[in-house]
Amino acid sequence: MADQETNQDIPAMPCLPSHGRVDCKLCFEGKPVVFDTTKRSQGDWRITNNPLAWGSSSPNIVVLGFSKGPRQAGSLASTAHDVIAFKGSRGNVAKILAHLGLLPGVPMERGSKAVDELIADPSGRFHFGSLVRCTVERFDRKSGRWKGSGGGMLDQFVALPFGHDVATRCAIRFLSSLPEATKLIVMFGLGTGLNYVDAAMRIFRLSRPGKWRKLNDVSYTDGRVVVVHVEHFAAQGALIPDWLGLTGKPRARLGRLAQESVLAALGRGALIP
Repeated sequence: MADQETNQDIPAMPCLPSHGRVDCKLCFEGKPVVFDTTKRSQGDWRITNNPLAWGSSSPNIVVLGFSKGPRQAGSLASTAHDVIAFKGSRGNVAKILAHLGLLPGVPMERGSKAVDELIADPSGRFHFGSLVRCTVERFDRKSGRWKGSGGGMLDQFVALPFGHDVATRCAIRFLSSLPEATKLIVMFGLGTGLNYVDAAMRIFRLSRPGKWRKLNDVSYTDGRVVVVHVEHFAAQGALIPDWLGLTGKPRARLGRLAQESVLAALGRGALIP
């Protein structure tokens, strides 16, 4: 776990990183790195140095995944930058952002295209990235392969000393000194039994000291910015329809709580009936 002295030594960016590749080697112990090639591992977990950013560096809204998944990682050096973020799942990203009222006037038949445009816009209202800017993978002993997705991955990684240290360093570097314009952070992922919500809040407490408090089961604030956890864009089965309230299942409550939190951050005009 990152100690207080180590945290104080981490230089925070005065704003969010600009659209493109991000020069950061904090978690690689001062060693030279090669983009999308250099790795650091501990036990069954590893990270690959390939930090990226999309959208504005002075946004109103920050949208964060946990880490680049298997659709994004491994071929970044040969992939056009603007197609990497949330590749293969932008339709789901659009549905979730629309449910929060953040895509006003956008019909869902062009939701994916609207997300394409937001991700590619370096001067818009949104910034896109991940809590851990490098790729996180876990070794699957059954298949003998490294995997960048799977059940419980988010909360399990940040619960480990290695993962907690990596995530905290990343949060200090990129989230501790947010632009004045930034009022809302949308975090994809809830975790098993909302464990990821609690783990991420602890990381924010360490990276942005302040009077953090829970707003509800899926969100928290320091009085300056509101962090809202939503269903993961790559969630399997009926989880996304349930969260959207399309199936009448109890998970719709979490979607409604997220809507309330967006209101708290941005005001009544953020939600479009």
